[in-house]
Amino acid sequence: MRHQYHPLGFEGSRIAQGFWRMNEWGMSATDSLGFIEACLDLGVTTFDHADIYGDYQCEALFGDALKCKPALRDKMEIVTKCGILLPSYNRPDIQVHRYDYRSEHIIASVDRSLANLQCEYIDTLLLHRPSPLMDADEIAQAFDLLFTLGKVKHFGVSNFTTRQFDLLQSRLDAPLIINQVELSPLALQHFEDGTLDHAQQHAVTPMAWSPLAGGELFSAKSEKAVRVLAVLTELAASKACSVDQIVIAWLLRHPSEICPVMGSGKIERLASLAGAQSLTLTDDDWFRIWIASQGQSVP
Repeated sequence: MRHQYHPLGFEGSRIAQGFWRMNEWGMSATDSLGFIEACLDLGVTTFDHADIYGDYQCEALFGDALKCKPALRDKMEIVTKCGILLPSYNRPDIQVHRYDYRSEHIIASVDRSLANLQCEYIDTLLLHRPSPLMDADEIAQAFDLLFTLGKVKHFGVSNFTTRQFDLLQSRLDAPLIINQVELSPLALQHFEDGTLDHAQQHAVTPMAWSPLAGGELFSAKSEKAVRVLAVLTELAASKACSVDQIVIAWLLRHPSEICPVMGSGKIERLASLAGAQSLTLTDDDWFRIWIASQGQSVP
């Protein structure tokens, strides 16, 4: 048997569209609907959310758009997250920026997300960040109930170490199918700390947040960014594509089947990045970027 936990893995698109800045896009519900439809037309069907995004506003903005055409729900995979408590004007009951993985909080968060997203189920619920007070047994109780009620189909985590992942998985019958972590040519830590090895071993999909390094690659303010950008620029010229397409192709080339999460609200940019799926990087190409980031050759 190839996979210890489950045979199918994540069934979403290889590239995801993130909505953490949706409240900054200035779109009407109709415009947002058009953007969502355009994403689906590109084959980008995985949509990434979290309850806290946009000061607790982005899920509801997405839901307002989806309400205009509810039939689109069956054409997409909605991923959302819970667990971070963020003091906000929109949540005056929260006094301290912290984490909460009590069973009742997880269940209440899901109910709130479902109401905001205006849908009947979440494809995959992620715990947003690990908590030092995480009780795996209590989380398992919440997950079991949410699954039984049909409110959540699958579960995963975000920013978890492999040991934290395995602790939670040890209490669950259903598999955790996602670990969303920072991955980019400037953020190699999870390539080296066992996270991606663990993902391959257990057929867990690594979703990559900040795959373009939050713009740091292009501002080139550090020596590392300057080195990497020089290699990316050379490769882009040789393949007649953009630098950011090379970055996405570099992530997609990894055997753990990384799913980069894009954040732009411009469909032209998403279309360009989705085009990276047709690019082929050789091992030489891939290692040139790796070496540039490391600042030295491999051992």
